Amino acid sequence: MHLGDLFKARPTTFSFEFFPPKSDERVEGLFESISHFEDLKPDFVSVTYGAGGSTREATNDLVVRLKNETALEPVPHLTCVCHAEDEIGAILERYAENGITNIMALGGDIPHDRPDHDRADDAFRYASDLVHFIRSFGDKHRVASGRGFGIGVAGFPEGHPGTPNRLKEIEHLKAKVDAGADYICTQLFFDNRDFYDFRDRCRLAGINVPIIAGVMPITSLPGMRRMADLALGARFPAPLMRAINRTGGADDAVRRVGQHWATEQCRDLLDHQVEGIHFYTLNKSTATREIYLNLGVSDSRSLIERDNGGSLL
Repeated sequence: MHLGDLFKARPTTFSFEFFPPKSDERVEGLFESISHFEDLKPDFVSVTYGAGGSTREATNDLVVRLKNETALEPVPHLTCVCHAEDEIGAILERYAENGITNIMALGGDIPHDRPDHDRADDAFRYASDLVHFIRSFGDKHRVASGRGFGIGVAGFPEGHPGTPNRLKEIEHLKAKVDAGADYICTQLFFDNRDFYDFRDRCRLAGINVPIIAGVMPITSLPGMRRMADLALGARFPAPLMRAINRTGGADDAVRRVGQHWATEQCRDLLDHQVEGIHFYTLNKSTATREIYLNLGVSDSRSLIERDNGGSLL
């Protein structure tokens, strides 16, 4: 399903993100893990992308397999970095041939194993250029949706680390939407006030596509430190830090605190009519499954029934 249609049909979408490992054995294990999410009936699952070839083919293969062997709707990531135009075209062609109708278009980071890569060699300098190309490709080629690819782009509630000027940051985001993006998925955050302010600023700038919130539960202290590296500039609110400190670093206690915090984030987001919640899983199903079930949304379609007049009270 084209995600543009999905957002019209659902008051709130629920989705999960995974990244392909480098070894074939671990990819097989990940496929089994992702397939276990079928019973939760997420609206889609996204698969990240290794720009320098490290997991590029693994992403492509995993996405095609998910489409052909499960009931899940896969949304592959695609980046500007380390790509020629014909390479992007070939990937899109393969996706279109396999009935994949949605893409997450990103600028991407220079891979660690190619620190000397010259961005001038890339066909697309900015994500907005990639969005325009994907939109044009979909207009010219047969895509299962019948109206081209659905395109998502990234948003940064706490600010893009490469664009400290917040006015220019919103201008860049609007350029991606104007180029043809259908929705925005945000980087992870831990204070919902950052998301609400970001959403309001988008609307003031004339950005009116759905904005879905990226949530990642803290499951361990090492994982928390990795989050700080993964999302440069990530802000851990003082109440969250106090709760973490009270655990004394005990693994199970940290996991419970992180899971509770993320659950409360999601509850509050739902109370404030968020258009979607996207769980960054780090390829671990337990925490995100439990949070999802704690929300009482084992089947997201039940939200539609309640919003259409049904009541449990």
